[in-house]
Amino acid sequence: MKHIILTGGGTAGHVTPNIALLPRLRAAGYRISYIGSKEGMEKKLIEAQQIPYYGISSGKLRRYFDWKNFTDPFRVLKGFSEASSLMKRLKPDIVFSKGGFVSVPVVMAAKRRRIPVICHESDLTPGLANRLSLPAATKVCCNFPETLEHLPKEKAVLTGCPIRRELLLGKRADALTLTGFLPDKPVLMVMGGSLGAATVNQAVREALPELLKDWQVVHLCGRGKLDESLRRRKGYVQYEYIQEELPDLFALCDLVISRAGANAICELLALRKPALLIPLSAEASRGDQLLNARSFERQGFSMVLEEKELNKETLLHAVRHLHTHRNDYIKAMEGCPQTGAVDTIFALIESTLH
Repeated sequence: MKHIILTGGGTAGHVTPNIALLPRLRAAGYRISYIGSKEGMEKKLIEAQQIPYYGISSGKLRRYFDWKNFTDPFRVLKGFSEASSLMKRLKPDIVFSKGGFVSVPVVMAAKRRRIPVICHESDLTPGLANRLSLPAATKVCCNFPETLEHLPKEKAVLTGCPIRRELLLGKRADALTLTGFLPDKPVLMVMGGSLGAATVNQAVREALPELLKDWQVVHLCGRGKLDESLRRRKGYVQYEYIQEELPDLFALCDLVISRAGANAICELLALRKPALLIPLSAEASRGDQLLNARSFERQGFSMVLEEKELNKETLLHAVRHLHTHRNDYIKAMEGCPQTGAVDTIFALIESTLH
């Protein structure tokens, strides 16, 4: 039986693509193990999948001053030692890394024992963890055509992002029951991530009187960001966070307003949902969401509205334009080749082992 170790952690974006691969790996008879941080959010997500989980020490590789910069290198070294011991004990045939700082010692330990490694980079430009892992990688998967320019030519493979199959199986009728919406009026879904996006929430709520003339609105506003004054507003429902019912809401909605995290927008691509992307600004991030969004804009999949330009009027104008040209965006997404990422990556794993 072939044995694969999956690794990645720190954010859900470093874990959910690994989870998306599980059904395909299980169907092929793989033994699967996971290495993550000892107390990271990935531990709970993976244990819920009934996969053996092994925690190692993990430091954060910061590019700014923090007193922890003086202690975290020792945690990274400890993590490498722990990962090396696990490689010796578990004897995997291959490692698949989704990135995040915990993955670096795992990838290095695999290289030391001559175990092949496949890495996956979600963003348009490789993050620091994956840049450190590149020399040890056999192949590096990516989501965007532009990313190929930043990777070694002999290692780079454009695959897209693995998408959880259940996202594609939503039931519109169940979402209508959940929301109480009318079946014949279009639906706009607003997503700000699990923590929400205060500026997006504010602009949507300011535009709500105009939006509700033509739309029904599902607003995933983030924990602690419900507006009680809008609770009884007809045609508008708000949730702090949705998990199990998310596929149904995707099946119901016609357009989406979203941040531009790589995994989130790749899910919209797979679902063929035209979107208005409002990326995190370069001041609030390393700028990866801006690059991701502009790539999707160039490929004709989405519109982009930068946060500094966001207000009630620009949001309404963008939503109207997106709706008018909705079919053009869907047609562009239907022509995109990198939407079968699970099968593509599985084939790459198989070919690497043979």
